[in-house]
Amino acid sequence: MNALTEAELENKEIVKAYRSLLKASKRNLEKGDKKVIREAFNLSLDAHKNMRRKSGEPYIFHPLAVAQICAEEVGLGTTSIVCALLHDVVEDTEISLADIRMQFGEKVSVIIDGLTKISGVFDQQDKSMQAENFRKMLLTLSDDVRVILIKLADRLHNMRTLDSMSPKSQLKIASETQYVYAPLAHRLGLYAIKTELEDLATKYLEPDNYIFVKDKLQETKTQRNRYIKLFIEPITSSLSEAGFTFEIKGRPKSIHSILTKMKKQNIPFEEVYDLFAIRIILDSEVEHEKSDCWRAYSIITDFYRPNPDRLRDWVSTPKGNGYESLHTTVMGPQGKWVEVQIRTSRMDEIAEKGYAAHWKYKDKDAAQQSGDGLEEWLARVREILENADSNALDFLDDFKLNLFSDEIFVFTPKGDLRKLPTNATILDFAFDLHSELGSKCIGGKVNNKLVPLNFKLTNGDQVEILTSTKQTPKEEWLEFVATAKAKSKIRDWFKHEKLRASSMGKEIIERKFAQNKIPFTSEALTDLMIYFKLPTIAELYYRVANEKIDKKELDIEKILEQVKQQRISQTAEARVARANSSSKPNPNIASDAVVLGDDIDMPYSFAKCCNPIPGDDIFGFVTVGEGVKIHRTNCPNAIGLMSNYGYRIIRSKWANTASKSRAFITHIKLNGIDSVGIVSTITDIISKQLQINMHAIHVGSKEGMFEGSIELEVFDTNQLEELMNKIKAASPLIKVSREDAQQLVK
Repeated sequence: MNALTEAELENKEIVKAYRSLLKASKRNLEKGDKKVIREAFNLSLDAHKNMRRKSGEPYIFHPLAVAQICAEEVGLGTTSIVCALLHDVVEDTEISLADIRMQFGEKVSVIIDGLTKISGVFDQQDKSMQAENFRKMLLTLSDDVRVILIKLADRLHNMRTLDSMSPKSQLKIASETQYVYAPLAHRLGLYAIKTELEDLATKYLEPDNYIFVKDKLQETKTQRNRYIKLFIEPITSSLSEAGFTFEIKGRPKSIHSILTKMKKQNIPFEEVYDLFAIRIILDSEVEHEKSDCWRAYSIITDFYRPNPDRLRDWVSTPKGNGYESLHTTVMGPQGKWVEVQIRTSRMDEIAEKGYAAHWKYKDKDAAQQSGDGLEEWLARVREILENADSNALDFLDDFKLNLFSDEIFVFTPKGDLRKLPTNATILDFAFDLHSELGSKCIGGKVNNKLVPLNFKLTNGDQVEILTSTKQTPKEEWLEFVATAKAKSKIRDWFKHEKLRASSMGKEIIERKFAQNKIPFTSEALTDLMIYFKLPTIAELYYRVANEKIDKKELDIEKILEQVKQQRISQTAEARVARANSSSKPNPNIASDAVVLGDDIDMPYSFAKCCNPIPGDDIFGFVTVGEGVKIHRTNCPNAIGLMSNYGYRIIRSKWANTASKSRAFITHIKLNGIDSVGIVSTITDIISKQLQINMHAIHVGSKEGMFEGSIELEVFDTNQLEELMNKIKAASPLIKVSREDAQQLVK
């Protein structure tokens, strides 16, 4: 087959995919929409014309597929379809955000900007950096939920085509999907997408278990269908006699949920009783929906005995994300429990395509009538996002708490309804009502019975909060509260309390300095901090205020003199050590390689997290008891050190003779396609051509790919750059980069 024929076939497939998109969008199209979609398609097609996916197919198939998911499976309109078609052009091509704004308007450019910011959120190795980026990503959710909905469609298509990625990428992407994207889809009411994301993540994270359950479901399919037919036969005729127009579906549980149940209950596949659920979808007028669902429930329970503990009424009280349905579990033929879901066509559409997409951007009046569950949730997320003081990892934990799957409904003494996650306690309820109420809470009454703070609430409880003006938050509260709001408010209280105490401690120390007639400087405070072996000056203030450091121990003059003598002693020891090691230089002990700012004479060493070498931009960090550590300014820990411990940072620079006097340890990372002699090629360049000394080499091969790291000695960044360029030039199969240890510095 010649290249032209292949190109023609591809063009034919692209046109077919585009027509399929228009067909899926048809019911939402208004006058002029088709033209805008065509413009977006043409721009995307042209921008990505020379790009291909890992699978080898033209890149345009990806934005077309994402747009198709947005239209068909999420129910989004023209603006979202346009954004889906263009979601990668700003990041991957020469087209700018300004170009998008000029051609498609402000709203489209804002959404595209949000999608571009989300891209690469998880690329950082450092977890706190990852969490910080995730926080930025979610800020876009506050502006326009469509950003997240399109991102979910993008992630779903990437998961559907994950086979073409490397095993390492598969694990990374599947982990992210299970950790954040599947719960996020659930929270936004996209149940079908959530289920598929979970199953696809399981396929790559637990391939053996996935195949086992999939095969078992296939084996039992005929038997299951026969049973479903037997079960629905009497119900079908009775519902028809009652005048209902309806549809009945029997669907198997997802592979992920079956596996979860098997692990949780420690049971084999054969003992999972609810392998499938029966869904009854009624064609009902909005005003009769509730009564029709209960009438259908009555007909079902005429034939099959219900389990009263398994009744879930989300028709009278919808879930926080808008989900409405009546669930019951009944004893079917042959003594088997069967889950039955009863809902109307409108409820089913919301359940399948997501509450947000169904009403948020179509009919504002309908949105008001449908309730504001999503808005309540977004308000909670915004509250966390706006808490600028929160630690990034705490934030990620808090956000995960807000993605809770199961909810309970409890009541105030006046009968007001509040929604909380399963396992919520009296204290969660108090903080949900008001932060002040939570801080002063000493217990409560549940259904008129006295209960403690950690009492777990259940559906339908009526709760009264008891308070005391003498009560203040306790650290152990964090161990049993279940809501993000409660955790966030308790942490905030301790932060503010610590700040208040620190202010008092600072005054006490300042007075001590004044009494001893010693200047109150940051250097002197650092010496005090080092003496008491504390991580921060704020901690020093706090401990003095709370009398964890006795004021009598604060003999300022004596302490400063002691630290000064200790420093002199350390410097002398370091000089002796350097003199003794002159015959064999130790790469982690400097001689005169670095000049510390402000003529500071302190022992220093090079941080192992980034292994700086001459040519790197560097800074010094005063550690507790280990002198000064020299870091690269682009060290993975630099941002954290500079933002949290700015007072311990000292200016540093390389001495003019640094790169000529000695070699420094550094690491390079290698990966690529495995081939015969690849390691020999690399080591020949290092040892024979450049005569660079190697300390250690680690190389592993798997499924035709190799990965490795080499520890070696170089004089400066120029020599390292030359080495890496030679390795790259030696073979197009090898990728090489400088490696950091990425370890967090305490």
